[in-house]
Amino acid sequence: MITLYGIPRSRSLRVSWTLEELGLDWQYHYINFAKGDSRDPAFLAVNPCGKVPALVDDGFAVTESAAISLYLAEKYGQGKLLPKAGTHESALHHKWVSFITCELEQPLWSMGKHKFALPEEQRLPAMLSVAKWEFDKAAAIAEKWLPQSEFLLGDELSVADILLGHTLLWATRFEQDIPSRLSAYRDRITARQAMVNGLAKEEAGAA
Repeated sequence: MITLYGIPRSRSLRVSWTLEELGLDWQYHYINFAKGDSRDPAFLAVNPCGKVPALVDDGFAVTESAAISLYLAEKYGQGKLLPKAGTHESALHHKWVSFITCELEQPLWSMGKHKFALPEEQRLPAMLSVAKWEFDKAAAIAEKWLPQSEFLLGDELSVADILLGHTLLWATRFEQDIPSRLSAYRDRITARQAMVNGLAKEEAGAA
């Protein structure tokens, strides 16, 4: 049994999208931070950081959204969502995953922390303009790197596409300017039925 702990539209959406792309059977466990679910000992046993997403696969707990999606693709993908290890395509995939999580997403999370996530006394309004500058710089690089193919590695969807699609959705919700080709890519990639299904399952679980 696979159980995903998350909050709709958070980083857990990357995992629910991956699960749906792989056609796996899974259940969703909504973590309501307002009610203290993240401090519940049962959840802390899954993720001592008290954060989402977290996934339990037959008793094995995995945390960090990129790591979870990569694990699922490696274990269950049978060639889907990941290029062959040791190839140039695999190196390119590693580059995209690292860039998305370290450069493109990082300033968005800085915005989130200094808008709502940190205790109010720790929020610095000046960080918002700094984070926007960082995001604009990273988005311009991603726009330049974006290939003419349908997906980042050619004709096949990969975990990197899921990570990039979700990160661009996050940027849209944070009202950031997204270059035109990246915007078109976001619209195309996030219209996939697996993403729609994953989000619907998360929202139903939180209702």
